[in-house]
Amino acid sequence: MNAPAETGTATKHEDANETLHRSTEELEAALPHIREAPADGGTIELIVRRPAVDAREVLSEARISTDEGIEGDTWNQRSSPSSADGGPHPDAQITIMSARAAAAVIGPVERWPLAGDQFYADLDISHETLPAGAQLGLGDAVVEVTAKPHRGCAKFAARFGRDALRFVNTGEGRDLRMRGVNCRVVQPGTVRAGDPITRL
Repeated sequence: MNAPAETGTATKHEDANETLHRSTEELEAALPHIREAPADGGTIELIVRRPAVDAREVLSEARISTDEGIEGDTWNQRSSPSSADGGPHPDAQITIMSARAAAAVIGPVERWPLAGDQFYADLDISHETLPAGAQLGLGDAVVEVTAKPHRGCAKFAARFGRDALRFVNTGEGRDLRMRGVNCRVVQPGTVRAGDPITRL
């Protein structure tokens, strides 16, 4: 099998540029646009693979598998204190972040990989629209939304600011899942940037 096409080589991402940190007021101003994201189907805007800690590869195409999440990603090498055996958490194989939330919190698309999510989609991923158990078609793959919360952490605060961390973890930011949503792989397949993402 051929390796997934890449639009950039693996790079380290440790950007802590405080001039790009959004204030609570700026984040609140973005909420109407984020709420207007399509609920039933949207578009995959960016695909990112994490080949090592803090390293990112932007892909034009990725394969999703039940063993690795995105093939070549380090999900299956990452320990989790909330998994049954302390190993990789099966309910966090794939993470999807709203492209509108990424633009509001992070800024230019070139910085989105800093968040560490694998897919950035123009889609309403709120709790109301995508409860745990909802399934999404990405290209010819299928993933299922899990109940495992996806929360901002110390790295998120360092990269995007304390206002952003507080905003995505509480209130409407949490309800809209501005930090993103965890999923597990149901059906392996291939996903390309620009592919539709559809609520099944």
